[in-house]
Amino acid sequence: MLKIDMHTHILPRNIPKFADKFGYGGFIHLDHHRKGWARMMQDSKFFREINENCWDEHIRIKEYEPYHTQVQVVCTIPVMFSYWAKPADCLYLSEFLNDHIAEVVKDNPKHYIGLGTIPMQDADLAIKELERCKELGLVGVQIGSNVNDKNLNEEAFFPIFKACRDLGMAVMVHPWNMMGKSLMERYWLPWLVGMPAETSRAMCSMIFGGIFEKLPDLRVCFSHAGGSFMGTIGRIEHGFNCRPDLVAIDNNVNPRECLRKFWVDCITHDIDALKYILKLQGSKKVCLGTDYPFPLGDLEIGKFIEESDLPVEVIEDIMHNSTLEWLGLEKGLFL
Repeated sequence: MLKIDMHTHILPRNIPKFADKFGYGGFIHLDHHRKGWARMMQDSKFFREINENCWDEHIRIKEYEPYHTQVQVVCTIPVMFSYWAKPADCLYLSEFLNDHIAEVVKDNPKHYIGLGTIPMQDADLAIKELERCKELGLVGVQIGSNVNDKNLNEEAFFPIFKACRDLGMAVMVHPWNMMGKSLMERYWLPWLVGMPAETSRAMCSMIFGGIFEKLPDLRVCFSHAGGSFMGTIGRIEHGFNCRPDLVAIDNNVNPRECLRKFWVDCITHDIDALKYILKLQGSKKVCLGTDYPFPLGDLEIGKFIEESDLPVEVIEDIMHNSTLEWLGLEKGLFL
């Protein structure tokens, strides 16, 4: 069975110190401090240590072989979005990252599919880079759950979504810049609590903002199985019904009716949770995703699904059919 992991992250092996080029700090660079490992540094502040599987596409392919997974959809690590930077500088950084991903895809067309990054803080520049991404052979873009604390329903972002629709470019929404992060640093809470909430924030913003009604052909996939959205859809729907004066001010469509208008990945680490999401979404809207190569991801690449009692046709949808539909690609490209 063809398996496509539609949620993985990659970086170039060498990232220059963009702070030196732009004249101000905040950008990530890599410190290759020991063989096979690098520190992601934000100026002089340590962010994360990464292994060479984060930049070596050949090692990645070998690590996927034991799990019979041929194809990875690659995108940057969200900290690289740099929406806070000057728009022209963010565009330059986006071009650097997108050129690298396009090269990886070009050199390994049976193994990699690419998503770009764009300067969301400036719609004109974002659309310019979106168009270039398509020319490079990338099939979509990854964006953050918010843009400098602005929700995705903001009018400023609508032209970007419309351009994605018009160009046939898929959108992956990934949580980042987690709300309340500075108030809950202990116990890894920004990743365990903040990220699921961020994904729900993005989903509710787009649903209540009417994005899926205005752009029904826009193909959006939300990370981490929709975060906390799926588990709280009853509360979200009840809020819509009991206080439409607060919730239904831009879109009068019940949020439950918006299910199956978008995709989610399967990163639940729990088969019962996944079965609940499948009940809500249907198998045609749930994609195999892992968050590789990071430890919070599903680094056994869907093993818990393959060992479950889910029907073969449902597993087949998760493993590749849903992703191919989301990305607008044909199965034959990878056989």
